Amino acid sequence: MPDYGASLEELRALMEYRSAEAKEKIDTDYGGTAGLCERLKTDPNNGLPNNEAELEKRRNVFGANEIPPHPPKCFLQLVWEALQDVTLVILLVSAIVSLALSFYRPPGEDTAGSDDSEHDAGWIEGVAILISVIVVVLVTALNDYTKERQFRGLQAKIETEHRFFVLRGGQSIQVVVNELVVGDIAQIKYGDLIPSDGVLIQSNDLKMDESSLTGESDQIRKSPEHDPIILSGTHVMEGSGKMLVTAVGVNSQTGIIMTLLGAAKTVAEEERKTAKREGGDGASGAEEGTAQALLDSKGEDGMANGKAVAAAEADGKKERSVLQAKLTRLAIQIGYAGSFVAGCTVLILIIRFCISTYAINGKSFSLADFQHFINFLIIGVTVLVVAVPEGLPLAVTLSLAYSVKKMMLDNNLVRHLDACETMGNATSICSDKTGTLTTNRMTVVQSYINEVHHKDTPKIETLDQNTAKLMMDCISINSSYSSQVIPPKQLGEQATQLGNKTECGMLGFVLALGKSYQEIRDRHPEETIPKVYTFNSVRKSMSTVVNLPDGGYRVFSKGASEIVTKRCKYFLGKNGSLTKFSSKDAENLVRDVIEPMASDGLRTICVAYKDYVPAAKKTSDNQIAYSSEPDWENEESIVGDMTAIAILGIQDPVRPEVPAAITRCQEAGITVRMVTGDNINTARSIATACGILKPGEDFIALEGKEFNARIRDENGEVSQEKLDLIWPKLRVLARAQPSDKYTLVKGIIDSRVTDSREVVAVTGDGTNDGPALKKDVGFAMGIAGTDVAKEASDIILTDDNFTSIVKAVMWGRNVYDSIAKFLQFQLTVNVVAVVVAFVGACAIQDTPLKAVQMLWVNLIMDTLASLALATEMPTEELLKRKPYGRTSPLISRTMSKNILGHAVYQLVVLFTLIFYGEVCFSIPSGRWAPLHSPPSKHFTIVFNTFVMMTLFNEINARKIHGERNIFKGLFSNPIYYVIWIATMISQVVIVQFGGRWFSTSALNTTEWLWCLAFGVGTLLWGQIVTSIPTGSLPANMTIGSGEAPTNDPLMPDYEDSDTHEKRSGQILWVRGLTRLQTQVIGGERSDHLIPVPLSSAPTDQAIRVVKAFQAGLDRREPSLTGQSAARLREISRQLRLQVDSENRARSTSRGNIKETNNL
Repeated sequence: MPDYGASLEELRALMEYRSAEAKEKIDTDYGGTAGLCERLKTDPNNGLPNNEAELEKRRNVFGANEIPPHPPKCFLQLVWEALQDVTLVILLVSAIVSLALSFYRPPGEDTAGSDDSEHDAGWIEGVAILISVIVVVLVTALNDYTKERQFRGLQAKIETEHRFFVLRGGQSIQVVVNELVVGDIAQIKYGDLIPSDGVLIQSNDLKMDESSLTGESDQIRKSPEHDPIILSGTHVMEGSGKMLVTAVGVNSQTGIIMTLLGAAKTVAEEERKTAKREGGDGASGAEEGTAQALLDSKGEDGMANGKAVAAAEADGKKERSVLQAKLTRLAIQIGYAGSFVAGCTVLILIIRFCISTYAINGKSFSLADFQHFINFLIIGVTVLVVAVPEGLPLAVTLSLAYSVKKMMLDNNLVRHLDACETMGNATSICSDKTGTLTTNRMTVVQSYINEVHHKDTPKIETLDQNTAKLMMDCISINSSYSSQVIPPKQLGEQATQLGNKTECGMLGFVLALGKSYQEIRDRHPEETIPKVYTFNSVRKSMSTVVNLPDGGYRVFSKGASEIVTKRCKYFLGKNGSLTKFSSKDAENLVRDVIEPMASDGLRTICVAYKDYVPAAKKTSDNQIAYSSEPDWENEESIVGDMTAIAILGIQDPVRPEVPAAITRCQEAGITVRMVTGDNINTARSIATACGILKPGEDFIALEGKEFNARIRDENGEVSQEKLDLIWPKLRVLARAQPSDKYTLVKGIIDSRVTDSREVVAVTGDGTNDGPALKKDVGFAMGIAGTDVAKEASDIILTDDNFTSIVKAVMWGRNVYDSIAKFLQFQLTVNVVAVVVAFVGACAIQDTPLKAVQMLWVNLIMDTLASLALATEMPTEELLKRKPYGRTSPLISRTMSKNILGHAVYQLVVLFTLIFYGEVCFSIPSGRWAPLHSPPSKHFTIVFNTFVMMTLFNEINARKIHGERNIFKGLFSNPIYYVIWIATMISQVVIVQFGGRWFSTSALNTTEWLWCLAFGVGTLLWGQIVTSIPTGSLPANMTIGSGEAPTNDPLMPDYEDSDTHEKRSGQILWVRGLTRLQTQVIGGERSDHLIPVPLSSAPTDQAIRVVKAFQAGLDRREPSLTGQSAARLREISRQLRLQVDSENRARSTSRGNIKETNNL
């Protein structure tokens, strides 16, 4: 491109280089990073101009930072998928055959008992069934379409939450990662997930985790001098820096891999379809071949590797949530029972018809008899349609999708749908302190300077000028330059804190003293700083080295006071005088200053410094003379023998709403524990203020070291028995490492001390919190959290507030209850409809409920009821009972009592009407009516009564815990009562005007009042059922208790992500890696290589695919490890050598051609 000195292809090629090779390539081709910046027309210090036209131009030339999503399925595709349901296909075929036979008249047919008009109307039932099936299909497709749109909306919301700091027009601003362009100068820091490829310009102690691309778990040290290439999809584990963005979107390393995976998925789908067409075994054979292809090599090595991959694959299957596992099992059991009853119904009808027609009446077989058999099949399939609870996955999906949408308004951004429901079972919450329980607005409220304890901000004139200068320099320079305090725009407003809140609190202290931290920073730009030891959870401190004006270096350090003071040899005493600082002085300082500050709930920070001067210039005792350059890699020596400047007490007040929220959790049977990196006294003070610790209660607070000492055996291994003695009483864990949090959470989950097994929710904001966040439910902080923590989490708290977790508990319990309500309702209808159809078939060779009527009931049950019951809003009542836990039954004894109680009432009423209805209402009997006879009032009353009882039972189903007032909150959910009223109106229209289409005959007022009375009777009967004491019922009346076994033969294997998504509404995760293996590395299949844009050779493509394997794209699946990973890396290395040799061969041939031309 003439506009820029580097083309898209060149930059893509540059990103293929690593380490010293990359540095050499940049120096040779571009004249170093400065030359590359010049070619891309960007300023390494000020970034790009903040000019939309320039940014848009770069997007046109180098691409946007977006990876196009897989195109959504159109509505017609979803309709086609809905039509794949076997029961619907059978119904469609039966209806079409019935329709065709209705026009057939055998010659000389005896028409006695029916007239021509009745026979002519025979086609109506076939058409009515066709229309009913179309309605069911359209509703299913519409639900899937809505679900997919909601999922994409959720994805878009998650993507816009990911922001990144860039320099534009000399200002550090935050932009959505999609807006990054080639040439941007991005500021990277601890915890970031890198959104594009780039070249490092400046770095401070930068370490990256590239395991998502290479499978290597070791952290890689990066610097402009040694390894300047930064790749998208990698994580910053330590340090900070600035990078020049060189490749975005589909041209970045992650983009290339995602493009490959998308193409591979399409190729794999085509292969699978072809294999299916060629023969059943071919499909499974292809899948098995794919799984083994990567590591198929001759000899024992290949076998060992094959096993490794098989194990990795087995572990990689998505773990089902508690509810999902129980529901799947229940739905399959109901389906089997329904299929059995439907099969028996068809058999009995056919056998009875054959015996009565051919054996007793002695008639010969006629083609018209087919219509009877088709009718029997339609009845059987309809029974199956009613029996099989297709509404169950729909209810789960609707409930989860509705809850997720509403939870966004409550500051919960749900990343994994099943986490929403798991939260309802939570029995324990392990919460961070800073920002979650506290406001995360840090302010220095106390200070200890020159041996004077200030309880408020001192006047700068009262301080020793040298001490004040050192303190302000230390605070301003020894912090991330992206941490800033923006002054308020209007008087009375609070200043805005950007970046690390502790640093912002200290920068605010500099401003309160009347000085500008920015002026100090301008005198010491980032690029002039020789060395930075960034803060991490192990160091608990940060140190920065600056150049002294007259030669030498000054080391500034800040961190947890008890840690930094241990490194100090001197202290700036009264009037700034230098005083020795012994271990006894340190003890006095802890007792008299640090502990009183901590007891006030303050975080105490010590600021210190140390000077390195040339030997000839040493003038003070605390200066360190040097003759040769200090060894900056020897951190222990560099940060030892320091001089303490001051102790600062930083207040982070408890959020005013948190104590009440914690009380609500405790009332709801949820234990709240605080896990913090702070001092034990600060932690105890905040925990008491929150209500986690209460005076006089037998709870304990431990420091990380003591916790580890108590739970480990003599070999240093964690002992579950020892942990079980501690965790039930543990409420505060202070000075905790991320590994301590993980140990505690895992120990509580694995413990079997409690009856119901614990379900633990965890909050985290740091990079190292990832493993703990991947347990039951992980909450990441949306504001203070790192990208790594957000990636590992299930729910992101967009306001970092503990009260939002309480709302998540309410929504989670509401989801569980909504599904239980729907189950109670549906199982009652299932039992009644199936028994009525079966007994009808046995007793009167017909079903009292016609096919179209049952499809209407199925529509009420499956779609409308699931929508009505799944959209109930949560109430405070949900927090007034204990959590379900891991092993509680899906259908409790109370629910079983309600299901059976209401089924008995409805069956008694229906059988009375079927066998004695004509007597009660003085109407003609509808039993034994010949085929195509007009609809009877008798069976219309049966149908109408059944629907009325079902509708009123829907009101009963709103309560599942034995509550008496079933109307409470009825009008708080407009969706519920609108659907209920609409169903009632539809039923009136169907009965009065349905005619032959719905096999109904219009009823008079008296008959309607009786049907309504039977319906209302359901509500009164419900009160009688509620009066039966649940405790008197046998314990085995519960269904779905205990944990669902992992190897249950009934459970389908959701290996295929499409099936998984379609059936349970789970998020689609990329699962194409094993399929790629066959296409690329399985020797004879090299013709399946996937074309990659701008790639020159098949080998080049193969290398990129190998990278795709190495990517742990699904964060919940372990990346290939051990021998399999080693094999991958070996393949990668061999392919790289092959490319190099190809390139050399090409360049040699070019050289020869050039020489020939010259000659």
